[in-house]
Amino acid sequence: MSDQHRDAFRQTALHYHENPKPGKLEVRATKPLANGRDLSLAYSPGVAEACLEIKADPQAASRYTAKGNLVAVVSNGTAVLGLGNIGGLASKPVMEGKAVLFKKFANIDCFDLELNESDPEKLADIVCALEPTFGAINLEDIKAPDCFIVEKLCRERMNIPVFHDDQHGTAIVVGAAATNALEVAGKAFEDIKIVSTGGGAAGIACLNMLLKLGVKRENVWLCDIHGLVYKGRTEDMNPQKAEYAQDSDLRTLDEVIDGADLFLGLSGPNVLKPDMVAKMADRPVIFALANPTPEILPEDARAVSPDAIIATGRSDYPNQVNNVLCFPFIFRGALDVGATEINDEMQIACIEGIAALARATTSAEAAAAYQGEQLSFGADYLIPKPFDPRLIGVVASAVAKAAMESGVATRPLEDIAAYKARLDGSVFRSALIMRPVFQAAATARRSIVFAEGEDERVLRAASAMIEETTDTPILIGRPEVIEARCERAGLAIRPGRDFDLVNPENDPRYREYWETYHQVMARRGVTPDLARAIMRTNTTAIASVMVARGEADSLICGTFGQFGWHLNYIRQVLADHKLHPVGALSLMILEDGPLFIADTQVHQQPTAEEICETAIGAARHVRRFGIEPKIALCSHSQFGSLDSESGLRMRRAMELLEEQQVDFAFEGEMHVDSALDQTLRDRLLPGSRFDGAANVLIFASSDAASGVRNVLKMKAGGLEVGPILMGMGNRAHVVTPSITARGLLNMSALAGTPVAYYG
Repeated sequence: MSDQHRDAFRQTALHYHENPKPGKLEVRATKPLANGRDLSLAYSPGVAEACLEIKADPQAASRYTAKGNLVAVVSNGTAVLGLGNIGGLASKPVMEGKAVLFKKFANIDCFDLELNESDPEKLADIVCALEPTFGAINLEDIKAPDCFIVEKLCRERMNIPVFHDDQHGTAIVVGAAATNALEVAGKAFEDIKIVSTGGGAAGIACLNMLLKLGVKRENVWLCDIHGLVYKGRTEDMNPQKAEYAQDSDLRTLDEVIDGADLFLGLSGPNVLKPDMVAKMADRPVIFALANPTPEILPEDARAVSPDAIIATGRSDYPNQVNNVLCFPFIFRGALDVGATEINDEMQIACIEGIAALARATTSAEAAAAYQGEQLSFGADYLIPKPFDPRLIGVVASAVAKAAMESGVATRPLEDIAAYKARLDGSVFRSALIMRPVFQAAATARRSIVFAEGEDERVLRAASAMIEETTDTPILIGRPEVIEARCERAGLAIRPGRDFDLVNPENDPRYREYWETYHQVMARRGVTPDLARAIMRTNTTAIASVMVARGEADSLICGTFGQFGWHLNYIRQVLADHKLHPVGALSLMILEDGPLFIADTQVHQQPTAEEICETAIGAARHVRRFGIEPKIALCSHSQFGSLDSESGLRMRRAMELLEEQQVDFAFEGEMHVDSALDQTLRDRLLPGSRFDGAANVLIFASSDAASGVRNVLKMKAGGLEVGPILMGMGNRAHVVTPSITARGLLNMSALAGTPVAYYG
């Protein structure tokens, strides 16, 4: 990095920490304090009831306080990142950052505690005194060998998990990376020779973990700044290093590296030289983890050993050994079962979970976060990426299970599978609400044709469909393009083997397709020549013809282009006297629950009859999610207050719904705030038709509906499922270009629901 870039980065980092308010954390109340009654419950006298329950049963603290989801990140700032002993105060930005990671990746609340105490025994006394406040302790950036003393004392005296992440977090991720690296190299732990540089906390912990995984102690050669750790050495020794002392006359790294299968570097820059790599065994594994400059750069290692398997601590190279793969999830699992410690069994379970994820198909979310990188298991993909959302479900549930089986869980879970599903749902915010849809889709095997089959999002959705559902994807696209993009994306799926393919440039069904299209459109100005051209170029029209011919049960299109353009071809081929587009329904998944919006796309200014039809369709589709609909007809007019054009249409739609005696709750016409706030609604119209907030908002124009949908998505962090095209018997859905691969998977589940269930 040039001086200019370094200075620019420095200014950006400082601005980030200062604005819009200093620091990276804040404390928010989780209970209302809006009136005197709230205050009496939160504090005196109501708080006494919770206190007495906890006095009678200490485990009740996890029911009545935040303790069960609260971790302390504790440091004295004696070994901070690459900054060294900068003291507790200067370490605070790092500890705040660690707390943010806990919250981001595992929804664990965290206080960072920076202590001015360098004596390890006194530091341990302070930490032990914190036990009533926290559910677990994360020790951070404490220099060796003090960190060993602090952790040992705290673990002996405290009845909650104490975890020094610099030791065990690094060791767990190294263990997972080593597990997969040896699989790629065709080697086994019990057979390999390891040479390690760095006798600090992380280095010793990694070696201890590798022994637990099967490495033989006599095959470990530890070097530090003074050379080999050997029996009889007195310089800069401690009991932890002495455990790995070799009975040997060799003294230097260059001497002991000969024949090594794995180099583990947790030391400093450029320690491992290319000529040393040349002395290592075939297919060497090199973990050069010093930051920011590793012991050897990957390109320098591969220059002398092209088949080397390499990991670093940097994000700009493959295989970043990053503790964030471990610590949020091991704490999540430990907290959720009330573990009294994080033992070996839990750490091994964490290793196995991380390693197994890398061997599985890459998630679409991880691919989106790391566009352009190869994310398929192999030498350049040994461990998952930190933003892989499957980590929390896989790792935390494995840790919780290991805690229960090893007897350290004070609040064991009854159903580990349900726990994992709940964790997955906390990340895939669509997962829990989509579960009824996926379950309904599993009752029948349907084929779903994707019009834009060359799009990487579609390819990832198809891969996920094959893994997660019983549906069969059909992709429209050129085979060579799809093959190349699957390869580039690290997807194992291939056309002809895992899914069917329609090649618009050369498909044996081409004549049948254009003749079918011409038959439908012959009296609407489409000539045979035009039909032939459309069946060569228009993938939405091709998909529609396939559904019409019964070669697919449903189609999904719209990953690029305008909604109305796609809808036109669906109308041409698939609409009839029974089926016609009624409206587009978008499910917005918000922090406080789901909200459905209609009509976002189909009718610009719907008539009263179309609004009525939209409401009926919306009610039917909302029930697919296991939700009872409460529909609000929204307008600038409020319960007859204005004779505006939109108000009159909404009023008439209300009359039509009443005439049809529909079996769902509806109310209108009204403002959005009245729809969502019962207190306000009761002031304006006591005794309205439903209680609580509406969960479906139907607007008098697509401009209003689409605008609300976009505001919720962009400003309120809403996750969209849809648009769901209502009225087409589940035979076609038109998405929008902003849809993600996960969104396409959700839409495929909706399309995969049998028509007998939802028309």
